[in-house]
Amino acid sequence: MAKLTIKDVNLSGQRVLVRVDYNVPMEEREGRMVVTDATRIQETLPTLKHLLQQGARLILTAHLGRPKGKREPAMSLAPVAVKLQELLGQPVRFVDDCIGPKVEQAARDLKDGEALLLENVRYYAQEEANDAAFAEQLAGAAQAYVNDAFGSAHRAHASTEGVARIIARRGGVCVAGLLMEKELRFLGEELEQPARPFVVILGGAKVSDKITVIDRLIEQADSILIGGAMAYTFRLAQGARTGRSLVEPDKAEVARAALAKAKARNMQFLLPSDDIVAVPVTTDRVDKKGKPAIDYQNVRTNTQVHCPDDAAGLDIGPATVQAYANVVAGAKTILWNGPMGLFEDKRFAEGTNAIARAVATATQRGAKSIIGGGDSVKALNKAKLGDQVTFMSTGGGASLEFLEGQVLPGVAALADAPAPGRQAP
Repeated sequence: MAKLTIKDVNLSGQRVLVRVDYNVPMEEREGRMVVTDATRIQETLPTLKHLLQQGARLILTAHLGRPKGKREPAMSLAPVAVKLQELLGQPVRFVDDCIGPKVEQAARDLKDGEALLLENVRYYAQEEANDAAFAEQLAGAAQAYVNDAFGSAHRAHASTEGVARIIARRGGVCVAGLLMEKELRFLGEELEQPARPFVVILGGAKVSDKITVIDRLIEQADSILIGGAMAYTFRLAQGARTGRSLVEPDKAEVARAALAKAKARNMQFLLPSDDIVAVPVTTDRVDKKGKPAIDYQNVRTNTQVHCPDDAAGLDIGPATVQAYANVVAGAKTILWNGPMGLFEDKRFAEGTNAIARAVATATQRGAKSIIGGGDSVKALNKAKLGDQVTFMSTGGGASLEFLEGQVLPGVAALADAPAPGRQAP
């Protein structure tokens, strides 16, 4: 069901609680935290400018990181307010809390066309618990609600679901922002009846993360191209040796079922015919997650279906790149979710980069390309090709759940668009 958007309602003079996704990367420079990538802030500007020009009074709420209900200074949204003010080209007031008397007063002090950003909503554990009393306080003086944070819409949190119910109960409208509208259109409507051939590229680490979406897309796509570590679970299901590659032995039967379903549908379901392998060696160093860092030695191309016993597969090989690029070149609609290998390491990035180039080239020739969030977006931006595809989703887990056909709580909480011939409120 289509949702009402900010284009369907007039919010002039109203205090509007706007849920945005400002979970942006930051780092400390000269003793203060600064935003290092403002993409997520920039993506909200069309919605904010539309509302401000209309004369709405904006109360922006967002989360940053995982402070787990505690005040973590490094996860404050104060630096985001500075960056937002710069990008928006007008003052943005910041309040160092998201509930309470000073927040209520700041909201009531807003004039038409002014904006206020609240502190990290996850400083309160009640946010993720969708606590009713907390949601009531967060809704505060708001008269309407706008959700423009698709990346958080798959969570039933206070700021994504609880406040919408409260504001709707008060008689206020709850609608989608322009970014949310775009996400729902490209990941929903545009893929319901895609121009064909419809080619799906799926990568990433685990079959278990994507098996539901694989199962659904087998029914819709003309071709599915598999890369990343998940390819090795499929190889295992076919009886191949996988060496020290990341596999999920308990998902081999699930992979076999997917392969059988694809065969029964007579659709093209491609696995890598070659790969880039290396010997993983544990070191004394620790990675960013505090785990022992792995070095990869003896990097080489493996042209066999079986992976060498001492090696792990870490990228698709040149023959697979060529085969996949040929399929992509003939596509009219492309959906890509997940890298082809360990692209963060340049030795294992060529497969992902080559697919990114193939998708960009196909797009320039007229194909519609939809990038399903997460690492695929990072890879495209890293290759400086982000502006050469049709649409890049801002949602990682939300994109996958939506593609699986799940109802997203943050979307369900918004008002449905009226049937044709009927007027919006």
